[in-house]
Amino acid sequence: MTDLSNPDLVRQALGGDPDAFANLVRRHHSDILGLCISMLHDASLADDAAQEAFLKAYRSLDKFRMDSSFSTWLYRIASNTCLDFLRRKGRERSQSLEALQEGEERRVRELFAAQPEAPVSEEDADLLERVLARLPEDYRLILTLREIQGLDYKELAETLDCSLDAVKARLKRARQRLEAIARHFSEPGDV
Repeated sequence: MTDLSNPDLVRQALGGDPDAFANLVRRHHSDILGLCISMLHDASLADDAAQEAFLKAYRSLDKFRMDSSFSTWLYRIASNTCLDFLRRKGRERSQSLEALQEGEERRVRELFAAQPEAPVSEEDADLLERVLARLPEDYRLILTLREIQGLDYKELAETLDCSLDAVKARLKRARQRLEAIARHFSEPGDV
């Protein structure tokens, strides 16, 4: 992979260098795929969404403003692509709360408190996916971008095209809903 900055690679890609955009894809693929998986809960569908997001980014590369973050711009395209996939497929969350095991509330909190770069076991990743699947799409998106991908509030505002106050309010509501879900499946007899 190249040591060039994202804006330099964008300029090269716009200048006709096919390897430049390929380097951007390699640089951001795992983050975009992770976002798609957390939103779609289907690895095959997520792979399709990630590919479509990169294709949309390539086609719109001339619309990228060099004064903003390329990764934030790409997250926005990917999240909108995932929302389009969900609308098209009419997918419903199929897993019931009963399927989530008791006593996982603490693990859920620990996982969301961990640094985005912290390694997550396959079991913990599965737990995160199952819990996030219980959230409405907009809450799942903001929690994934903030807690898993590590975007700051300003990047969230850019990605979600809303104000900082809206980001804070939406994030607070998403965390409250997450807590309620975690409490629900950790309290015996309430399921």
